[in-house]
Amino acid sequence: MRCPYCDSTNTRVLDSRSTEDDRAIRRRRLCEDCDRRFSTYERYEDSTIMVVKKDDTREAYDPTKLIAGIVKSCQKRPVTMADIEKVARNVETRINHTGNKEISSTYIGELVMAELKELDPVAYVRFASVYREFKDVDSFYEEIKSLKDKKDASS
Repeated sequence: MRCPYCDSTNTRVLDSRSTEDDRAIRRRRLCEDCDRRFSTYERYEDSTIMVVKKDDTREAYDPTKLIAGIVKSCQKRPVTMADIEKVARNVETRINHTGNKEISSTYIGELVMAELKELDPVAYVRFASVYREFKDVDSFYEEIKSLKDKKDASS
């Protein structure tokens, strides 16, 4: 590894540890020539996952788009940004575990709904209303009723 200060390749690793989200390794390094320290990050190389939309078009998976959709459904709810990021990470992990280069937007939506159902039922219904394209009040009612029935059955 080249030193960013003197361009020497005479460096050594002092410390290695995982980042908070376990998606990278932070290495603290020392340049043997100029005695300066610097950090490097090692991450796995993401292969681009393509999302197959309902109209059969394809676009590159964009985690910011996923987070934006979750944020909208969680507005004015007692849900923190850390909660939202955790939902997005869980969904992304599940997507990566499929091993597929293409993933349907339907599958992603189902994963998000499953996460939101556990996190905040109101956010879940908001997300589901857009995702499932509710056409009328009866659609909302049916979704809320099924959510309530499942809650009553588990208590």
